[in-house]
Amino acid sequence: MKKLLAFIAAAGFSLSAVAAPEVYVIDGSHTFPRFEYSHMGFSTQQSRFNNTTGKITLDRAAKTGSVEVLIDTKSVDTGSTLFNSHIQGEDFLDTAKFPVATYKSTKFNFKGDKLATVEGNLTLKGVTKPVTLTVTSFNCAPHPMLKKDACGANATAQIKRSEFNAGKYAPAVSDEVTLTFAIESVKE
Repeated sequence: MKKLLAFIAAAGFSLSAVAAPEVYVIDGSHTFPRFEYSHMGFSTQQSRFNNTTGKITLDRAAKTGSVEVLIDTKSVDTGSTLFNSHIQGEDFLDTAKFPVATYKSTKFNFKGDKLATVEGNLTLKGVTKPVTLTVTSFNCAPHPMLKKDACGANATAQIKRSEFNAGKYAPAVSDEVTLTFAIESVKE
């Protein structure tokens, strides 16, 4: 009987030592998807979206996870109210019909303990395409102000806007667009 109780206690201890997936809610005040492209070879234009929501599930011990990001396309911020309206038009984001863009992961890839890439699907303007994000920084730690665990990352990817039915003026205005995600999240 003592051996059975010892086994049950040891099994319970070892099960509790295994990390479970943790859920993090995206912090919209510190998460900004950005995009940049060449404007007729004159300059590289940089814009961002101001409203982003979503969740990240992370199991660092198992080196797995998932992410779902919802981007309010009407929150596009080019630095110009007039140009914001232009980008929201039918030729580009068509925010009247497609007010949300999404990124849903299909696989997290780790290199050692660090997240290296995230494979997933980007849905923009009603078109879904596979997009792999290259993670350039990744950190999870206790948040000093919120007194909760938090995770943050920066990631980039290249897409062709013409593949999302937004290719007007290409190639004068670059078809290639660099996406950059600066993301912070707080444990639920």
